[in-house]
Amino acid sequence: MNEWLDDLRTAVAFLTRLPMPHPQGPMPENFIRAHRVFALVGAAIGAVVGLVCLGLRMIGVPDLAAAALALGASAILTGALHEDGLADVADGFGGGRDREAKLEIMRDSRLGTYGALILLVSFTAKLAALATLPDDLIVPVLIAAHALARGVLPAMSMNLPYARTDGLARNAGRPDSAIAATAAGAALLIALLALSWANAFWAAGMAALCAAGMAWLAQRQIGGQTGDVLGGAEQLAETAILVLLAARLG
Repeated sequence: MNEWLDDLRTAVAFLTRLPMPHPQGPMPENFIRAHRVFALVGAAIGAVVGLVCLGLRMIGVPDLAAAALALGASAILTGALHEDGLADVADGFGGGRDREAKLEIMRDSRLGTYGALILLVSFTAKLAALATLPDDLIVPVLIAAHALARGVLPAMSMNLPYARTDGLARNAGRPDSAIAATAAGAALLIALLALSWANAFWAAGMAALCAAGMAWLAQRQIGGQTGDVLGGAEQLAETAILVLLAARLG
């Protein structure tokens, strides 16, 4: 039980901006093991964002404005960690002429044209999807989307080679099959509890498809994974799941 609590604290410290005690150094010793609770932390993030959106609607804020403010709250809560990865991937893959140039652009903290455009598309898609959902489905849909989008990341990290000899992904290490299976299983269970069986499996399939697509693209573009690639995969899956469920439920 103590190990699970330690993993939860580490995952919360990494995936959110909530102040959590952690050991000194660039990476806690249990960081890889903490991947197994990524889906649980994702579900909590989704619940907070959903409650913000629902609460704003209940006091009369228009649906679009409530969705926009809820997405802003999500960025504050997570520090826009995955959004930053998505923008870096778009800048690198779109602007680099070769593998080395793409990796160099991805390391640059400045936002480029491709990154700005992909963030605009992603934000608009999520905004429209949230605005179309009925009140009683906002929280469960966001719980499932955030859990599934993070639950597929350990499997991606386990199977993709490293694109760099340094960086966050390389320094963190690689989850094993048990950790990846636990994370994916927890994400699917959370989705099944939040949604109907049919919608949960549709959403899980979409998360898996987005992870596989990003893995294939990263392999072709830069030869494997970086922290930005994993963050971009999370955002791709989160956006796609929200759009899918809005189409089915809105």
